[in-house]
Amino acid sequence: MTTWVALVVVVLMLASALAVLLLRSFVAAVAATAVVGLGLTVLFVLMRAPDVAMTEAAVGAGLSGVILALALRRLGLWRIEDNGRGDGDA
Repeated sequence: MTTWVALVVVVLMLASALAVLLLRSFVAAVAATAVVGLGLTVLFVLMRAPDVAMTEAAVGAGLSGVILALALRRLGLWRIEDNGRGDGDA
């Protein structure tokens, strides 16, 4: 059972890593990078390494995502596409 879960997580991580390369939206690429970090966290939990998993969750998925988002904002590349519904500034 654990092998199948690990295999599914690895496939999702590979898909997310590929998405980072192919996505045109920087915001979506940052989100996909965080997904790769979360997948790695799950793999560490499956390997019974909770201390490494907690560190990866904090640094890999959390902190690096925030740093990338702040860098995009600083460079003026942080743009979220308007959905055209006229929801205002929300």
